[in-house]
Amino acid sequence: MAVDFKYIVVGRGLMGAAAARHLALQADGVAVIGPDEPDDRKAHQGVFASHYDEGRITRTIDPDRNWALLANRSIDRYGEIAGDSGIDFYREVGCVVVAPTGGDYLEKTRHAAVSLGVETSLLDEAGLKAAFPFFAFPDGGTGVFEARGAGHISPRKLVKAQSLLAEKAGATVIRDHVVSIRSEGASAVVETSGGRTYRGEKVLLAAGGFSIAENLLPRPVAMTVYARTVTLFEVSDADAARLAAMPSLILRAPGIDIYLLPPIRYPDGKFYLKIGGDPDDLAVSDDTDMRAWFKTEGRDTVRAHLKRIVEGLVPDMVPLSISTAACVVSHTESGYPMIGYSSSPEIAVLTGCAGTSAKSSDEIGRLGAELLLSGRISEQGYSTDFTPQFR
Repeated sequence: MAVDFKYIVVGRGLMGAAAARHLALQADGVAVIGPDEPDDRKAHQGVFASHYDEGRITRTIDPDRNWALLANRSIDRYGEIAGDSGIDFYREVGCVVVAPTGGDYLEKTRHAAVSLGVETSLLDEAGLKAAFPFFAFPDGGTGVFEARGAGHISPRKLVKAQSLLAEKAGATVIRDHVVSIRSEGASAVVETSGGRTYRGEKVLLAAGGFSIAENLLPRPVAMTVYARTVTLFEVSDADAARLAAMPSLILRAPGIDIYLLPPIRYPDGKFYLKIGGDPDDLAVSDDTDMRAWFKTEGRDTVRAHLKRIVEGLVPDMVPLSISTAACVVSHTESGYPMIGYSSSPEIAVLTGCAGTSAKSSDEIGRLGAELLLSGRISEQGYSTDFTPQFR
């Protein structure tokens, strides 16, 4: 039976849009299916994504070398993506990771950076205070600072850039969401909420947390999706100027495990300092739970926890307002993205962000494209093969 497309990517988030761009640059007959951001989140009846935001940390420094390599290769292509699309999505403000002195976390982080040739500096308590006087770090910490090739990205703008470049390279962008995928003969059939059916030789499911929805895979992926609450502190123009040298931050200390972004201008024209790091986990079991969660403002308990941390960490900042938003993170059994085929030779998966893949999404998408084009992922320096697990 004739197919409509050779390759169909289901999901137009950070990884799906990247996969579509890499596929379209190397093959004809590519489609990517995924909706635009909804105008009214609370009235929206479709699927959601966590990239509806202006701030994500980007850095190579990571205690896990595979994640460091995924990020490093993605960051190397930021300039190409921005230049070709005309969309500026990256700010190189640096990133500092602070953790208890003498612990494994910082040692592994430095070792991974050295193995990839990434320049970092090690800062003791006095060095941290001198370099970043606006922070009041807990006692007993040391920092690893990556000044170049690190900072923050706008995930919203990165998805826009990837989608534009995929379309420019010949991909068809279908602004809808998929409700079922099935094998039929030697091809895959995709049905959308808009009532359309498309047939492809190969389908790559890259639907983020919504990859756990029913009717998308022969067997569901072994992935746990957690609800997360981010908190946004509105910052005055004066404070934004005063904090202009603030890097992105990852902080681990007793009772604290957070990331924090410097003041970023959002679409409403205001500056917000963003923090995330739920003190406990709230799992969502299916796509119905996820839709309901995305329509909320998150959890008040997390807001209170993060507010206390910011008050101690950035004591001289007086927020004009404090707001929260809901997102989700997807955790796999391996701790890495799942990039591989299901039991159907026509249907593959590209999912499992572990809450850290925005920065690495271009390389993860490239690996997803390689899977469809070559039938497998070659090693390329990774110590994992990204094999997916199913329930």
